[in-house]
Amino acid sequence: MNPQIWWFAARSGGIVAWALVTASVCWGLMLSTKAASKASPPAKLLDLHRFFGMAALLFTGVHIAGLVADTYVHFGWLEVLVPWASEWQPTNVAWGVIGFYLLVAVELTSLVMKRIPRALWRQIHRTSFGLYVFATYHGMTAGSDTSNQWYRMVMLASINVVAFLTILAILAHRQAGNRQVRSVGRPGARGEADRPRPASRQARAS
Repeated sequence: MNPQIWWFAARSGGIVAWALVTASVCWGLMLSTKAASKASPPAKLLDLHRFFGMAALLFTGVHIAGLVADTYVHFGWLEVLVPWASEWQPTNVAWGVIGFYLLVAVELTSLVMKRIPRALWRQIHRTSFGLYVFATYHGMTAGSDTSNQWYRMVMLASINVVAFLTILAILAHRQAGNRQVRSVGRPGARGEADRPRPASRQARAS
């Protein structure tokens, strides 16, 4: 067996996990702006978004297990699970550890979404942006492929895509909020039950 197989597993697992996190974040942003609503039924789109997240967690596990099993850098469970415990690039590795915990929090709360307050789930789910930032920074600084030009170009391209979709999501939510405010403030927007009823003929005659 190739003695570097675990190092290859760690590298490939980390890259695939980052790509899946990126796909999950982008898909979630497209769902929030309804940009992909015409492509498929909403239920299928949501299932795909969840699949990306769970697959990212699985490949992150491959990445961590590969680092522990490999003997080149000598990572132990403490170094891969505790931020700043690693002696090798402690800060760059720490962002990956923090991103891992954010990924776990997002996926676990998504599994029990119906059993927890909606507001709590929404706040935790928004940390996906931090997860993406930490994972990307970790991959660009601590990864062994950081000197690869294509690797860096793909990561920089993903940053532009996520930033673009985030701006679209913010504008879409603002536009929806403005429409709601205008509809509430427009004369005649009240329901039928709130409208004054005309007096009956008997009442007018009396």
